[in-house]
Amino acid sequence: MSDPFATAGLRRRVLAAWTDAPARFREDANAEEDLVRGGYRDRLVVELAQNAADAALRAGVPGRLRLELADDGAGGEVLRAANTGAPLDAAGVEGLASLRASAKRDDVRTVGRSVVADGPTIQTTGRFGVGFAAVLAVCDEPEVHSTTGGVAFNAARTRAEVAGVPALAAEVARREGGVPVLRLPWPAAGAPPEGFATEVVLPLRMGSRAAVRAALEGLGPELLLALPGLATVEVVVDGAPRGLAVRERGADPSHLEADLTDGERTTTWRLVRRTGELPEELLADRPVEERSRRGYTVTWAVPLDDDGWPSPLPLPQRVHAPTPSDEPLTLPARLIAPFPLGPDRRHVLPGPVTDALVDVAADAYAALLAGLPPEAGGDASVLALVPRVGLAGAELDAALGTAVLDRLRGAAWLPVAGRARERQSPDRAAVLAEATDARVAVLADVVPGLLPAGWSRRSDAPALAALGVRRIGTAEAVEAVRGVTRPASWWARLYTALDGADREELAALPVPLADGRTAHGPAGVLLPDAGLPVQALGPLGLRVADPAAVEPASARRLLERLGARPATAAGVLADPAVRAAVEASVDAVEDGWDAGTDPAALATAVLALVAAAGTAPGELPWLAELALPDADGGWAPAGELVLPASPFAAVLADGALGTLDPAVAAEPETLRAVGVLDGFALVSAEDPDDLDVDGAREWADAALDRLPPGAPLPSWPPVTAVRDLELVVDWPGALPLLAALPAQAWTDVVLGGVAVPGYLRWWLSTSPVLDGRRPDRVRHPDSTELQGLYGAARAEAAVLALLRPPATVDDVLADVDGALDLLDRLGDPRRTASPAVLRTVYARLAHALDGVDVDPPDRVRVAADRVVPADDAVVLDAPWLQPLVGRPLVPAGGAPGPVADLLDLPLAGEVVRATVESHPVRRLAWADVPGAGLAAARLGRAALEGWVAVHEPLRAGGRAVPWWPGTDVDHVDGTPAALGRALAWRAGAWPLRQALAEAFADPERTEMLAAEDGIAS
Repeated sequence: MSDPFATAGLRRRVLAAWTDAPARFREDANAEEDLVRGGYRDRLVVELAQNAADAALRAGVPGRLRLELADDGAGGEVLRAANTGAPLDAAGVEGLASLRASAKRDDVRTVGRSVVADGPTIQTTGRFGVGFAAVLAVCDEPEVHSTTGGVAFNAARTRAEVAGVPALAAEVARREGGVPVLRLPWPAAGAPPEGFATEVVLPLRMGSRAAVRAALEGLGPELLLALPGLATVEVVVDGAPRGLAVRERGADPSHLEADLTDGERTTTWRLVRRTGELPEELLADRPVEERSRRGYTVTWAVPLDDDGWPSPLPLPQRVHAPTPSDEPLTLPARLIAPFPLGPDRRHVLPGPVTDALVDVAADAYAALLAGLPPEAGGDASVLALVPRVGLAGAELDAALGTAVLDRLRGAAWLPVAGRARERQSPDRAAVLAEATDARVAVLADVVPGLLPAGWSRRSDAPALAALGVRRIGTAEAVEAVRGVTRPASWWARLYTALDGADREELAALPVPLADGRTAHGPAGVLLPDAGLPVQALGPLGLRVADPAAVEPASARRLLERLGARPATAAGVLADPAVRAAVEASVDAVEDGWDAGTDPAALATAVLALVAAAGTAPGELPWLAELALPDADGGWAPAGELVLPASPFAAVLADGALGTLDPAVAAEPETLRAVGVLDGFALVSAEDPDDLDVDGAREWADAALDRLPPGAPLPSWPPVTAVRDLELVVDWPGALPLLAALPAQAWTDVVLGGVAVPGYLRWWLSTSPVLDGRRPDRVRHPDSTELQGLYGAARAEAAVLALLRPPATVDDVLADVDGALDLLDRLGDPRRTASPAVLRTVYARLAHALDGVDVDPPDRVRVAADRVVPADDAVVLDAPWLQPLVGRPLVPAGGAPGPVADLLDLPLAGEVVRATVESHPVRRLAWADVPGAGLAAARLGRAALEGWVAVHEPLRAGGRAVPWWPGTDVDHVDGTPAALGRALAWRAGAWPLRQALAEAFADPERTEMLAAEDGIAS
């Protein structure tokens, strides 16, 4: 295949760079992954349209794009994007294969020149040449076919190239095979459709079709406003075409209209466009390739209804820079402007260029509103277009709204709550979002310019916000009272007024505390009950509310709804400050306690609270972080200490966990509640990734391997594990302790309807806990099926019942690793296998390991006690060939093909090539063979059909053979055994061959044998 773009050289240079500096490979992979998962994760269709517009611009022709989603003929789908314009060239290929190095640079011959009749002057849209990375979100094998040649990228081929670089093996493995796909191009055959210059071909990855189909179906003609180089787009889905087009009308850039067509529907939009050139000094801090892009075009657009009135777009909108960004826009119109974007290509960067374009956009937006016909606002639709600065979605949105509305503000005409004769200007006023008379009354001296409660109607909110009147939500009102000094009675009035407000907005409501401090939110504040010794709780640093501030029942009710708690023992334990003190206690011991604090006092206080609250073991897991003294005079978390003289301590390695100081004065039940161990501890989580135990990830992978091939990834139920298993050194002593654990520790996990071993059983089964052997590598002592292949497990019956060592071949094959181990054992000459097992075991292994990459064994078993080198063995697929093979035969269990594939062995039919060489002495119909009646009855047929030729002897392949099948005539040597086998094979009833041979061997006993056949067993 020709290589017009010298892709071989590109690949060679990139591979050389990766080989010389593996960090470059990691950087490229990270950069491409960032683009695919970040800035371009959902930009496929936009990027394809953008490239088409740029190609049209470079060629100086009206842009035309066709997007077609079609079947690929192999059960998948392919997206094809064909466009007119400049074809692909070497610089373009290098740009596609380079990160942040684009072939798109403005040319003096095209910048500022329109390529669409009566259209605007435009510049190229691409900036860094990385937009093509968007295709990787849906495709692993993108190709570009152009009139000048083609180029392909391929994840599998790239992975294969990288596999040849030893220095990159570890990094590729860490990435689970992930490679930077767009760094290595290959030449590709193919040409674009007639009338197009270039076509991008994207075979869709499984799982991406729905998203691509949705993107195509949701593509509207509004995109063409941002890509004026593109005149039409044809979208073809399931063979149904849909046309998108744009046509502008008008000469005055402040009074333009555009007809946007989507299929048979055309919508008219009002446009205002501003063009110009930015001063050179504004771009001094921009990247080099942007500094030459001084020209700009800023466009505002809003659709018109059938009466010619503006129809505001639904909020929130997004800034188009010029294609969609993630910058929110609370102006109900389309803004298209070349704002500088950050590396994620989704957010606008602040700076002088953005500031200058904001000014231009603000002027243009004001012109848009001012240019509407006077009657266009008769239904308040113009008011709906007024920017809502109070709800600005981001800094850019706020700047745009502020600039547009600046001229609309000024006069003092709004009332002031509590001051009947005073008036204020909109920019000084504020309105409470959820106002009541009581709330306004208590907040009037805290929130300046507050409007009366009657001004808070929601219908007034848009106009007030547009005029600059601040709309203060409850959360902002709460923020206003933070830091103010008021008597406790004022706080009680405030809490009573706020009772019933949205709790989320009150989360930061201050609460005065009994010790003079102020809590910055009610959550966790303790509401003192009568008789609670508030001062006695000092060592815990608790936040107890001032009793006068929470005296009214409505105040207490509000604070409880916001997370404050009655100061019971359980409530105190639930306080975040107590938890924080407990969790920081070990670090505090190591770093040195503050003056006046004592770890023993904290431990005593917490233990007393736990005892009083009756906390159950495991109820509050964080209590295990409490610093307690150990027997060696140090301090350790409660969850890492063992009760003295506990049987659990005896099975652990010396020093693996500490021992609690016997002098600690607390009941054992209290100590267990804070996490002190007297046995193996259970841990639970919603997902295996959240389990902090040894081998959790490996267990999860092993569990998923037990699911049927192709099964969807299931949702995990809550899971339970056992910690500290890796610390055990005395397994004979540990196993009875584990057997005594609650049933949930041993319960199987059901994934997608399949029961798989839980964490504990899996960990023990894959660890040498039975006399130094793994339970999954021995057999149950009662098992006969696995004798000879596995040694018997030795343990108490209760332990064996929980460990469940395999008892059958099916038990072994349930796990992929177990199946691989069995395959190795079958090739071990020191082991034996029963004939019943050997007959089907290789076929069952082939089924169990289907889809698994298996290294074929060096030795295979051909008899119960005989193993031969794999190179000497053959899999028998045609029984008549057995006399001619001359090599050991592997039992195929009815599946010779899969067994041969598993063991990488030839089939007998591939080794032996022979035909019948002798001539028959007679030929007769099967129905005429003595015994044919009984044979037909045993086959369930009225009579035998076909012919049989008798040879004396029968020869094939230079040797005598007993039988040989034929298409029309079977060949036999005349013996009953040969007749039985030939007929069984012809009838498709091979298991009946002995019964058929018996019928032919004793034709005179037909009646007696038939009578025997009639006896039920």
